[in-house]
Amino acid sequence: MTKNILKMAMMLVAMMLPYMAFAQKQTFALYDEPTGCPDWEPELTVFVAKNPNGMAILACPGGGYQGLAMDHEGFNMADWFNAQGITYGVLRYRMPHGDKTVPLADASKAMRIMRSHAEEWHIDKIGVMGSSAGGHLASTLSTHYADAVTRPDFQILFYPVISMDLAITHRGSHDNLLGKNPSATDEELFSNEKQVNANTPPAFVMHSFGDDVVPIENSINYVKALVDNGVKNCSVHFYPVGGHGWGYNDSFIYKRQWTGELEKWLRELRGVLK
Repeated sequence: MTKNILKMAMMLVAMMLPYMAFAQKQTFALYDEPTGCPDWEPELTVFVAKNPNGMAILACPGGGYQGLAMDHEGFNMADWFNAQGITYGVLRYRMPHGDKTVPLADASKAMRIMRSHAEEWHIDKIGVMGSSAGGHLASTLSTHYADAVTRPDFQILFYPVISMDLAITHRGSHDNLLGKNPSATDEELFSNEKQVNANTPPAFVMHSFGDDVVPIENSINYVKALVDNGVKNCSVHFYPVGGHGWGYNDSFIYKRQWTGELEKWLRELRGVLK
């Protein structure tokens, strides 16, 4: 019995070591007053790297603008990024509920909060990351930012929704963000491949062929827009299989490849952005 208890205690300590070694967790309400959101109040959870390298990432989990995959597209990556010296924030943003400006407002506010702690956390470059509909939000922040404070220094996109063009969009994300009968103006405005310019931050883009939720054309068209506008230091990875929504899951057979390539890109980008 004593040996079993000791073994369980050692296992528990081993599970907690990553948190003890790498992260100081802090949670921030985005706004001083309640927003009245019917789902949840928006908040930012930040895992501050113990040995910071100057970089930080704001993660926007996906969920079709109707929910959030907070674990495998959010919290589960905290230890991995912290181990690289990267401070890592996970955003619980509000769903639109008829107001298309809400997700971007939350992402912009989260960027302001992270930059306001830059000296304390020893960070000077902050990127945005997003998966699926969260990839749409990340690419929206990267192409619709309001000022230098809210502009990401780089973007990381997992199988992102990019376009609101009905021919290639994810219809659920489209309808939840813009409504079922939006104006052509709104569809074009939130088709982020059409909003790229020379000041759009460099991107690391991942997608799987055969993604039957978000067509790979979303990433292809976004990458083409980056190239056409002369955005440098980008990295693009298309995998032959894998479907949609793999995030940080071990079940994705190319996890070792994408994690290794992203680590390498971030190291190289750090030198470029100095």
